[in-house]
Amino acid sequence: MTTDPMSGQLQQRVRERLDEWVAAGASPGLQHTTVHRSGECITHAVGFADVGARTALTATTRLMAYSMSKTVTAAAVLKLAAAGRLGLDDPAERYVDVPYGPAVTVRRLLCHTAGLRNPIPLRWVHLPAQHAAFDERAALRAVVTRSAGLAAAPGTRFAYTNLGYWLLGAIVEACTQGPFANYVERELLAPLGIGAHELGYSLDPADTASGYLEKWSWLNLLKRFVIDSAYIDHYEGDRHEGSWLKIRAHYVDGPAFGGLIGTTAAFGTWLADLLGESRTLPRTARAWLFEQQHLTSGEPVSMTLGWHIGTLDGARHYFKEGGGGGFHSMMRLYPERGLGSIIIGNATGFRAGKALDELDRLLF
Repeated sequence: MTTDPMSGQLQQRVRERLDEWVAAGASPGLQHTTVHRSGECITHAVGFADVGARTALTATTRLMAYSMSKTVTAAAVLKLAAAGRLGLDDPAERYVDVPYGPAVTVRRLLCHTAGLRNPIPLRWVHLPAQHAAFDERAALRAVVTRSAGLAAAPGTRFAYTNLGYWLLGAIVEACTQGPFANYVERELLAPLGIGAHELGYSLDPADTASGYLEKWSWLNLLKRFVIDSAYIDHYEGDRHEGSWLKIRAHYVDGPAFGGLIGTTAAFGTWLADLLGESRTLPRTARAWLFEQQHLTSGEPVSMTLGWHIGTLDGARHYFKEGGGGGFHSMMRLYPERGLGSIIIGNATGFRAGKALDELDRLLF
């Protein structure tokens, strides 16, 4: 059997597995991309973008990436650092008004060792009709005020925080004197030929999949306590294990911690650039993006300045997971193998990591 992960035979098996998951009710729809350092990119899309309307999910359907956005945010910060426009060990308070003290640095925000709290971000969203008038700075200021105390001394432990990456977006804006989203789209995506309609921060319900919540899930039972009722739509049809509850389209309050919306193919183009000689990141910035970080004690953490570090059957990889109202995703890079993989499902409970484990093993 061929060992080429981009071969038609292996890719057909990937497609069949995706079809099986959708048929079993794992998610209404799935989008998956395999990318090679050569730039070759193969995408499969199966199932439905909208269950009630029976709209097919295609390779050009955009999906919400949520926390997969953080690695792109990290790349934006590192590009500014490589250009000397900020210092990785600068205090965050040099750029933004925060009550945390000088030990909360840019580097520690990037690798989640700054000691910040991590308030549950499920309510950090707003409807498209509110977007034009939405004041992101005011929203961030309110969250910072409510989370003024540190959960741990900076540098002493790893503690994941969405708030930290929201602050990194504000730091990018302070350094560039412009909107965070504009900087990312101009400096990291456009040079790779990725248009905002493929990957960006603007929501267009016409080309974006609907997100869903499983009827038989704990989150569904608790939804009224954790999700504003304005975002809860209706059940759509009887599919396999039960009906899907639609989550209404929404923006994430902080683009930097979870606002990207796009296709797995567009993410694949960005990953392919990182597998080779990057066209968007200087060598120094690219090296930082893959450099394992340490606590002040010297103990290593399973983080770089933007990626989590994992292994699959002994193969080291870098990954970022994303999940939120109606979607679950993961992307990975295997630099030694010259491969990347991304999967997004439009169901909150879709097990993206487990799915990539199986598909990546198949491709290896």
